[in-house]
Amino acid sequence: MSHLLLVRHGQASFLEPDYDKLSQKGEAQSRLLGEYWGGHKIIFDRVYSGPRVRQRETERLAREAYRKSGMRWPDVEILNQFDEFRAEAVMEQSLPRLVESDAHIFELHRGFQAATGKDEKFKTFQKIFEVVIDRWARGELAVEGVEPWPEFCARVRAGLARLTGNGSRGQRIVIFTSGGPVGVAMQRALDLATPATLRSAWMVRNCAYSEFIFSGDRFTLGTYNAYPHLTDPEFLTYR
Repeated sequence: MSHLLLVRHGQASFLEPDYDKLSQKGEAQSRLLGEYWGGHKIIFDRVYSGPRVRQRETERLAREAYRKSGMRWPDVEILNQFDEFRAEAVMEQSLPRLVESDAHIFELHRGFQAATGKDEKFKTFQKIFEVVIDRWARGELAVEGVEPWPEFCARVRAGLARLTGNGSRGQRIVIFTSGGPVGVAMQRALDLATPATLRSAWMVRNCAYSEFIFSGDRFTLGTYNAYPHLTDPEFLTYR
């Protein structure tokens, strides 16, 4: 049997001009993950990362902390198959017209604008985000220049097939990625429909990992959304 771990990146820079970078908390989460794995002598045969800055930086910081334990960390390979779907583009192109045409979205957006404090901003934004992305994934919103949801899922599943194919027997593989690809891995393991896939993606904490066990055509869930390295409640974040 072989093991495939998918790590969601550490907390990114929500509400900042450039979301695609780790916050200070995200950097700390990443180091804690590396320290935990190094301290528990978890050995990896192969390491991969998606191409986003937040994904690559999570891997780098985890690697540096892991190597302080004296353990060997394989050279990372970047795989575009584990890039996130372009949620920012979907929101930027869809939200303005939805605010004007949809009463439910209008009310949610008004709640977001009235929110004070980062936690409240996050909660009100997440409500809008989930509704808009759900409609996009169902094909109800056409967004120019953005890879559609079915193609995104096919891309991630192709990446999973590549890594779980021949030559992986008995190995432990880790991929640093985002919530969307983690959801697609859950989709494959549990045969989820799109709404359940999205719900599983929304629940993945920053720098949590999910482990899948595979052998031949078998691909099953071992652990979902694990974060034993994040013992301080301050580090339990979703965005």
